[in-house]
Amino acid sequence: MSFSDELRAENSGDWNAAVGHRFVDEIFAGAVDPGVMRRYLTQDYQFVDRFVALLGMAIATADQFESRIRFSQFAAMITSDENTYFQRAFDALGVPAAERVHPVITAPTAGFQQLMQDAAQTNDYASCLAVLIVAEWLYLSWADRPGAALPADFVHAEWITLHNNDGFRSFVTWLRGELDRIGAASDEAGQARAGAFFKRAVALERAFFDHIYD
Repeated sequence: MSFSDELRAENSGDWNAAVGHRFVDEIFAGAVDPGVMRRYLTQDYQFVDRFVALLGMAIATADQFESRIRFSQFAAMITSDENTYFQRAFDALGVPAAERVHPVITAPTAGFQQLMQDAAQTNDYASCLAVLIVAEWLYLSWADRPGAALPADFVHAEWITLHNNDGFRSFVTWLRGELDRIGAASDEAGQARAGAFFKRAVALERAFFDHIYD
């Protein structure tokens, strides 16, 4: 198996629980309770700043110019198309400005923020990749349901299509290739460090899905 496949297999319990979560079934059915969707999006939005900073560190530590270009293009999408979706969804869900910017931070959200900060502070490309790939690959895994009908409400539908379009699919494939390439060139300690970040990220993804129903 490739390095990325090995890491996913090692964390299959949390990975499969997140990909097959109740939230996923409900969003495809357009049946997520508005209060749950509001909680989900307001908490998820708190990742954007740290996520963009992590992308910046990936750009800074990448070993190839082509990799820097790919991450820069993805950062542009996050700060444009995805950010616009959040604002439109907040409007539709009646989320006030203060709650969009400064909601009460939950434990899984704080855990994700710390994880992204920790990965960025390593100044290590493999560690940055390990966190980024979970955030994107796991979302593609739950969103990519060929033939599935989209719900009528754009709040549900566009959150799905942001994570299953051809451009996103191509980026995840490239991201996996990057982690496989860097992992193969890393020593045992480097692989273990990346694996630990991958494990933390998958556990937090599952916890994040779980906690929005609490």
